Amino acid sequence: MQQDDKKTVDAQALIDSQPFSRYQYLILFFCFSILALDGMDTAAIGYVAPALVAEWGIERAALAPALSAALFGLAFGAMVAGPSADRFGRKPVLVVSTAFFGVLSLLTAYAYDVASLALLRFLTGLGLGAAMPNAVTLMAELAPANRRSFVINTVYVGFPLGAAAGGFVSAWLIPHFGWQSIFVLGGVLPLALLPFLVRSLPESVSYMTSKGHPVDKVRRVLERVCGRDLGDVERFELGERQSPVQAGGSALGLILSRPFLLSTLMLWTTYFMGLLIFYLLTSWMPLMMKDAGFSIEKAALLTAIFPLGGGIGTLVSGLLMDRFNPGRVLSFVYVLAAVLLVAVGQTMDKVFVFAGLIFLAGIMVTGAQASLPALAAPIYPTRGRATGMAWMLGVGRFGGIAGALLGGVLLGMQLPFGQILVLLAIPAVVAMLALWVLSSRTACKDDAARAESRALTGVAGD
Repeated sequence: MQQDDKKTVDAQALIDSQPFSRYQYLILFFCFSILALDGMDTAAIGYVAPALVAEWGIERAALAPALSAALFGLAFGAMVAGPSADRFGRKPVLVVSTAFFGVLSLLTAYAYDVASLALLRFLTGLGLGAAMPNAVTLMAELAPANRRSFVINTVYVGFPLGAAAGGFVSAWLIPHFGWQSIFVLGGVLPLALLPFLVRSLPESVSYMTSKGHPVDKVRRVLERVCGRDLGDVERFELGERQSPVQAGGSALGLILSRPFLLSTLMLWTTYFMGLLIFYLLTSWMPLMMKDAGFSIEKAALLTAIFPLGGGIGTLVSGLLMDRFNPGRVLSFVYVLAAVLLVAVGQTMDKVFVFAGLIFLAGIMVTGAQASLPALAAPIYPTRGRATGMAWMLGVGRFGGIAGALLGGVLLGMQLPFGQILVLLAIPAVVAMLALWVLSSRTACKDDAARAESRALTGVAGD
């Protein structure tokens, strides 16, 4: 806290100095819930696909446009929502996007053919893609620095848990109420959450301070977050130093400006490569294993093991990132992922070892991927943070699309499953190298900032 004649307080420094409060736990719950609903809705099309094929009397391949439409929507939704949140605020964009994907999910229950289903899934994806980065950004800006990575990763765990819960719910709902029931549920739940978000979710303190919102408005949120009276404070500020590039221009221009361009490209590269691996394996692994001689049941079970450990990897990565250089932690995780992917392909004749290695590979790949928003959050200043994180997620979605397409190409080439896994170690190594470059750059910036702080302290002392 800084005090002068005007009783000025650094808003973010105040949050960083306080223990995690009950109100912050409530915000964590809301953001976690949004990502859980996001994950359930994103995965819904996969769960209803068999019922659609049977009811509509179509080939499995005919559903491809509907299966990929949401991925395109997720990408474009994120890219639009990031700059919007940096302009209008995190909360309004988050509330609108949650309402949007809730309504569109309800409408999806009325799809009558593949074309209408694909259109509705694309539109739903716009809302889903907009909600995720803004929930993560809001939580990042309301969490203390010493726990930020773990808190963000906890929010992100909601997505795979929501996707998994959707599978269990679908197994009961579809036989009793039809495939439409999944989309009805996927619409009702976010719309039921909406009044609580409007009433209880705050705006980001960093955003309000950077935009010059009234002191009373910032004070009300900070008092709830920190659990203390701030009635004597007359002015709030942020400790961020702004370059001329940060002070003007668009948020997208900021993240692509010279001071941030390398970091932005490295984040995009890493997220793209991680989703390429994840979607190729989750989309095509059952068929690859079946071609390798496994039964359909065993192939499905072994595929399910891959993302199962994602929550473990995400939480452990968050803890380590709060204690060590975050980029180097994740680069080491990707090295382990590459090694494990190669090892998986060499142990197919030993089912228990094979299953164990798939589980470990899933921990590494999913854990590293889910931890990237926590890595990106502190890299960007407030006025470009939502855009930086959203565009990383949006560009990365094209990696998921590329992975789904590449899997079909590799299967068409009739490559052995073990050889495909060896090839997938290449994007894992590329992600590792990108993270190493990023971590080296941020380490240099941190050293320079500390040196400048020491120099300023010395001058003040003189």
